[in-house]
Amino acid sequence: METVLSGIRSTGRLHLGNYFGALRNFVKMQHTDRCFFFIADYHSLTTHPDPKALHGNVKNVLAEYLAAGLDPEVATIYIQSDVPQVAELSLLLSMHAYIGELERTASFKDKIRKQPENVNAGLLCYPVLMAADILLHRATRVPVGKDQEQHLELTRRFARRFNQIYGTEFFPESQPYNFGEASVKIPGLDGTGKMGKSEGNGIFLSDPDEVIRKKVMKAVTDSGPTAPDSPMPEVIANLFTIMKAVSTPDTVEHFTGLWNRCEIRYGDLKKQLAEDIIKTVAPIRANIGDILADDAYLHKVASMGAERARASADRTVSQVREIMGITRF
Repeated sequence: METVLSGIRSTGRLHLGNYFGALRNFVKMQHTDRCFFFIADYHSLTTHPDPKALHGNVKNVLAEYLAAGLDPEVATIYIQSDVPQVAELSLLLSMHAYIGELERTASFKDKIRKQPENVNAGLLCYPVLMAADILLHRATRVPVGKDQEQHLELTRRFARRFNQIYGTEFFPESQPYNFGEASVKIPGLDGTGKMGKSEGNGIFLSDPDEVIRKKVMKAVTDSGPTAPDSPMPEVIANLFTIMKAVSTPDTVEHFTGLWNRCEIRYGDLKKQLAEDIIKTVAPIRANIGDILADDAYLHKVASMGAERARASADRTVSQVREIMGITRF
């Protein structure tokens, strides 16, 4: 049994990309591995947090985790800020993290371009905090997207450096994990890139039917194929990628045939795609509503997850303090 950790920032809701990319696999893995799933509210503070919205965002993501099938009786599901050892381990790791390597991260460079008026120390030290999240439970596997691979490499570097400095093998070198198969990457509706919260190109698990229909009908397309069996441009291939995730094989085969025969009507394709997406998310959305309405249950889940996570974290931090020579009189 390996230790698996994954987290999501509390700045938004879960979308189809989250669900097909990881959540479905997490539901399976929670029964075979030691799994930790957390909501990263500390990480969200590096941008422009709204204190009035933060708690609601955390509540939404927690409800969506549960609605998608994560079981708090089996896996440890917690909120990052409920575990104070995260901050302590981040501080201790930062003593051996160098300014130059943090400034060179692609995410830091990207963020300072997007928010030049708010280049804060937390933004610079984001990879250290992420490393603390992972190393806190000594995770061996971390499902990450392409945009986080550099951060995971830094986590391994920090772990190696700690082990070398103190002559120990305490921290494992956490490896990226794609569930033993090619990752399912759900593209956005704008024709480029992956589906995401900040790109405005996503379909969320909690979206009402009419919102889903409107979003899909506005998806980017082209003028259509000009010759039989033409190669699909990216914008059309993206729609078929989503269709393969939510529709039956017969439906995919039907519309693929229409494309190959130059008979495709994008309006019909989008209508079918929208209804299949609705059918996929409907049971999850119903669960989200029920869970959000049950504050007592959410409180129980958060409290239980915090207790388990703190127990695991305390073991790690206590040993790190001892290794570094921080002992009580």
